Amino acid sequence: MPTALVTGASAGLGACFARALAAEGSDVVLVARDTARLLTTKVALEERFGIQAEVLSADLGTDAGGAAVAARLASADAPIDTLINNAGIGLYQQFLEAPLADEERMLDLNVRAVLRLSHAAAEAMLARGGGLIVNVSSVAGFLPRGAVATYSASKAWVTMFSEALAVQYAGTDLHVTSICPGFTHTEFHQRADADMSGVPKWMWLEADEVVRDGLADARKGKAISVPNAKYKVLVGASRAIPRPLLRKVMGRGGL
Repeated sequence: MPTALVTGASAGLGACFARALAAEGSDVVLVARDTARLLTTKVALEERFGIQAEVLSADLGTDAGGAAVAARLASADAPIDTLINNAGIGLYQQFLEAPLADEERMLDLNVRAVLRLSHAAAEAMLARGGGLIVNVSSVAGFLPRGAVATYSASKAWVTMFSEALAVQYAGTDLHVTSICPGFTHTEFHQRADADMSGVPKWMWLEADEVVRDGLADARKGKAISVPNAKYKVLVGASRAIPRPLLRKVMGRGGL
């Protein structure tokens, strides 16, 4: 039976990824800091889908947490076929407003953890003949959002890193995809203490929709997945518009 490891699996997109993979018959390794929520998720998935769910409590923003999950990915006795690098945080504060330590922690989780776990997974998967790595990024990575500069930059790194790995491993059975959703109904913005009242209703996506479309694109071998047609148009426009003009648009929008 295949096994998937999902980070940030206690809520939001991570919980949706775990549920979707379990529904397909995959065993899952659930990674997050909140042990109680992970145990609740484990019981629910096992009872509903008849799969085996393993709980791995870890803070991926720390060396110890990253090392523990990397070691699980490297296991030859209980191999991981799919890695979902979903864990991440955002700071809805302009640069210099948030404490530097918070900015650095965001990079540790959004960038360094993705690098570390992708390294462990790729090494193990290539040794076995292949696998799938899915890195959850964001549409924010395509846009110079002055209100969330470090977050947008971290997601730009995730997207480019994933795309570059897809190029590197083209022709092998190791596939890497970056899923780049737009605004999605999860706990993410609430945890970031962000006021999202100004975001139009039409811009919001549902987590299950993002997971469904993202996994479908990953299995088609797409290096970058942008769920939902409206965000595909937005990303396409951001790439077509000259950068000076895009910066002016973003500045006027207060984004």
